[in-house]
Amino acid sequence: MARTYHQKRRAEQQAETRQRIVEAAVELHSTIGPAQTNISMVAERAGVQRHTLYAHFPDERSLLMACSGHTAELFPPPDAAAWRDIANTNERLTAGLSAIYGWFERNASRLSNVLRDAEIHPLTKEISTLRFGPVMKVWNEVLGAKLNVKQRAMLRLALSFFTWRTLVQQAGLEQNAAVAMMVQTIESVKES
Repeated sequence: MARTYHQKRRAEQQAETRQRIVEAAVELHSTIGPAQTNISMVAERAGVQRHTLYAHFPDERSLLMACSGHTAELFPPPDAAAWRDIANTNERLTAGLSAIYGWFERNASRLSNVLRDAEIHPLTKEISTLRFGPVMKVWNEVLGAKLNVKQRAMLRLALSFFTWRTLVQQAGLEQNAAVAMMVQTIESVKES
């Protein structure tokens, strides 16, 4: 009986260590970005030795996958299913962009670092595309329903984190004003 207890306790300790490592890496990715984060930094932040970190995550890809999964659980992107049944295009775009821009705002530092690093760090790009590509695809499908080709192109612009950052953080627009402006722009684009 004592052996079973020790095995269970050891498994719990290993899970706690793994979680500490993931949380340390997420914190570093959120503050300095994945490309600037190295294994030694994560190990130090988590309070473990490098060999312990490697026992849980044999390579950078496995660590980034765990981090991106953990982040998606903590800060899930808006679910497009909530907008599917909104028949009015203007209302659907407003609801969707409002939810997405709110999510961008709550995750601005993290997204800024990860998207910046995705431009220069192939592994960050791969993981970002893997985790965020399907979400973006569904956002485009749901919000782009009944839009013409040019409107869908403007929608892609509206769905960009960088567009949100330019409008809200750099130009100083209120979130609602940025949403209204993008909805109006999308609706004004006519097929020629």
